[in-house]
Amino acid sequence: MIIEPYRYAGTWVFDDPRVRLEREPFVSGIPEMIDDMVKDIPNAEKGFRLLFSAQPFPDYTHKLEWRRGDQTGNWYYCEKYDKEGWLCPGLFKYYDEAPKEIYAKAEKM
Repeated sequence: MIIEPYRYAGTWVFDDPRVRLEREPFVSGIPEMIDDMVKDIPNAEKGFRLLFSAQPFPDYTHKLEWRRGDQTGNWYYCEKYDKEGWLCPGLFKYYDEAPKEIYAKAEKM
């Protein structure tokens, strides 16, 4: 799957009309992970491609491991950055249940 995050109002957000999400924000640790992911992508704040899957794919660069759920979302850990972040219920627009692992790659548009 592919989304195209960009900076808006001080955080990373994305639009996906296919699942009726507009300016859906990343919060609670995920923006910091994204900052690290895109540090070598020029003008990433204007938009970049984020490929993600519950299955490994060729050239993925990041792996998030499910840690725990809470009342509304799920916490994931990225060993590469030794950081934890929360993914909101928007995750369920893409998956029926929270994946145990999410593989990702950021690339320029």
